[in-house]
Amino acid sequence: MKQNIGYVTFLVPDYDEAIAWFTQVLNFALVEDTALRHGKRWVLVAPPGSGGTLLVLAEPADEQQAARIGDQTGGRVFLFLHTDDFWRDHAAMKNKGVRFLEIPRNEAYGWVAVFEDNWGNRWDLLQLAEKSH
Repeated sequence: MKQNIGYVTFLVPDYDEAIAWFTQVLNFALVEDTALRHGKRWVLVAPPGSGGTLLVLAEPADEQQAARIGDQTGGRVFLFLHTDDFWRDHAAMKNKGVRFLEIPRNEAYGWVAVFEDNWGNRWDLLQLAEKSH
C-alpha cells in the first residue's frame, strides 16, 4: 500500500494577498489557480523544488472558519518548512520581512527557528541534521 498527504488546507482572508505573500516572500511556486463557482478558487502553492504536500489556499466559507485564520493550530507550530540550506533561507526570509520568534538553534534533529506567516500562524524553518550511519 502507498499513501501520502496530498494537500493541506490553509485558510487565508484573500486569495490574491496570500498568493503574493507565498510567491514573493517565501518564494513558493503557484502551482494552480482555477476559478470555481460562487467566487471560490482552487489555489495550490508549493515550496521551491518540492515534490510533496501542496497547500490549498482557501478563503473561509463562514465566520467559524474566518476565526481560525492565523490560528489554525491553537498557537502551536502549524507547518514545518524543510530546507537544504537553513542559513540561506533564514537570511532571505528576514530580508523580506518575515518575523522570526526566536534566534536559530541547533537541535539534535537539525537547525530550526520558528517564524510567523503573514496572518500569525507559526512555522518551523528546519534543516534536518545528517543522519549518521
